[in-house]
Amino acid sequence: MRPKEVLQKFVDAFNQADAETLSLLYAEDAVNHQVANEPVHGRDNIKRFLENEFAQAKMVCIVENIFEDGQWAIMEWRDPLGLRGCGFFQIVNDRIFFQRGYWDKLSFLKQHGLPIE
Repeated sequence: MRPKEVLQKFVDAFNQADAETLSLLYAEDAVNHQVANEPVHGRDNIKRFLENEFAQAKMVCIVENIFEDGQWAIMEWRDPLGLRGCGFFQIVNDRIFFQRGYWDKLSFLKQHGLPIE
């Protein structure tokens, strides 16, 4: 699969809050680094991270742009509440090997009525 295709599967599963399907898109030794948080290492830990995130808030990813360059898929996104961000996904052997996401954590916490750290 092309990186864009993997990313589209990611968005579909994300919008279903399906941590199981999402985790299977990651390589066993993948890293998910949402820059507002510490990096999460390994597929099992990423799955637990996603389960926790989905339990805290209803999240929806509306794709604005997807770009592809070699092993990389890059996405600009927004959500229905107006939050915007971007993500970089390195795809190796049809799996997400590395992910880095940029978004405003303070705005997210306020929008969802979550405690501010």
